[in-house]
Amino acid sequence: MTRESVRAAIDAISGDLVSLSHFIHAHPEMGYEEYLSAEAVASAAEDAGFILERGIAELPTAFRATSGSGELRVVLCAEYDALPDVGHACGHNIIAAASLGAAIGLAAVAEELDLTVILLGTPSEEGGGGKIDLINAGYFNDVHAALMIHPWPTERLEATCLAVDHFDVTYEGKEAHASAAPWEGVNALDAVTIAQVAVSLLRQQLRPGDQVHSIVTDGGAAANIIPRRASARYMARSVTATRLAQLRDRLSGCFEAGARATGARLSVNEIGSAFSHMESDPAILAHYRVAAEELGRSFSLDDQAEAKPTLSTDMANVSLVVPSIHPLLAIPTQGAVNHQPEFTAACITPEADQAVIDGALALANTVISVATDNALRRRLLGGK
Repeated sequence: MTRESVRAAIDAISGDLVSLSHFIHAHPEMGYEEYLSAEAVASAAEDAGFILERGIAELPTAFRATSGSGELRVVLCAEYDALPDVGHACGHNIIAAASLGAAIGLAAVAEELDLTVILLGTPSEEGGGGKIDLINAGYFNDVHAALMIHPWPTERLEATCLAVDHFDVTYEGKEAHASAAPWEGVNALDAVTIAQVAVSLLRQQLRPGDQVHSIVTDGGAAANIIPRRASARYMARSVTATRLAQLRDRLSGCFEAGARATGARLSVNEIGSAFSHMESDPAILAHYRVAAEELGRSFSLDDQAEAKPTLSTDMANVSLVVPSIHPLLAIPTQGAVNHQPEFTAACITPEADQAVIDGALALANTVISVATDNALRRRLLGGK
């Protein structure tokens, strides 16, 4: 009766979960500023009887909602931050609603499973690393497993999660009249241009799994003024933290080239926390596969050994401190990929709404299987 009780609990709130997903989608908020979205998820958990702690880890948009007092402590992670310009083009509205649904479903059987259900509101996945803030504050110290799902154009058990750094590269030069006396200036935009060219040339020698992306965030004030200040925002990725450090060393040479060639002063400022590579727990992931397939989901791409998609997430950092999974849940996108406006539109279709319910059920049933797998439960609790 355990699974039936969970399904009944989720079915009873399915309309509310879809409404929550649409609310978050309609109110896109950037990382650490998700005030409406975080409160909407937190309040829904509180209304469902969870013990709620708002503003944990000194983060106004982070929360912990707890139900049950069992020995096995399981976290469900709710993301709800959006992207600039394209809004919820990574489906965090679906993530938040599905994790809430799974938590409420599991609360109905927590006593039976000797389970403590924890819903963590984790801000700023898109660059800041709210989960890393919560790791550092100890909110994953006393838990035994952590789970979430992530919308994607295809169904996959896991992705290749690359370690990533986010940082700003800034050059300070000197203004001058661009026509009358350009030699009196130090052109900071030229320094950015030289760095960008150097990075582009470096790309041909990057090892597989190394990636660099950037945008220019400040290129000067007017065309007739030699730019005193210019900056670019970078993301550097690699397969491990060690490889990422090696990549950063090579990139530093590119940035220093811009400074040396122009005479501009260089500064590099880190943004948020570094994301690690991910190590999915294979036993938990196997239980997830069964739970998802029971809902009609198919993992044919995994069975055919198709290359895994690459992405980065602060859930990877969680996986290094507690057994975790981060499977990709398919929604129809008509060819669009994450971070495109067409994907944003796909995240509130009827199929996306069904993904909210499927995600909640798949996560909840995974936890049931984990809690009743005696060998796995012993391992998670620290036994042999």
